[in-house]
Amino acid sequence: MTTSPAPAVGRLASVSLDCPDPSVLADFYGALLGLPRAYESPDGGVVSLSDGGIAVTMMRAADHVRPTWPEPGQQQQLHLDILVTDLDDAVERSIALGANEAAHQPAPSAWRVLLDPVGHPFCLTTVTGD
Repeated sequence: MTTSPAPAVGRLASVSLDCPDPSVLADFYGALLGLPRAYESPDGGVVSLSDGGIAVTMMRAADHVRPTWPEPGQQQQLHLDILVTDLDDAVERSIALGANEAAHQPAPSAWRVLLDPVGHPFCLTTVTGD
């Protein structure tokens, strides 16, 4: 027996990433995802990218610690899965933007793990769930 979900309190507006320099990381994700800057705080401590859907927001964290995942220490905390049509091409283009391919690749035929310029893992995938 399935039950209907309760009415939503709200909807997801943004996914936020801590980083040492929001402008630099916003340039990377703006190019990677084709998203324009939708908001930038006067002090540059917060930069949001959006095309009207869910935003990706970079927030300055002076004490940001680069994730060491999958090694112990500083876990990944969060990662993005980005849908692509061609994994090899998407990896190549992401690296050209400043990403690095992670050494640990648990399922490389379906997901490729990369690291953004400040070490956040993200996955490129062709898996849609359809």
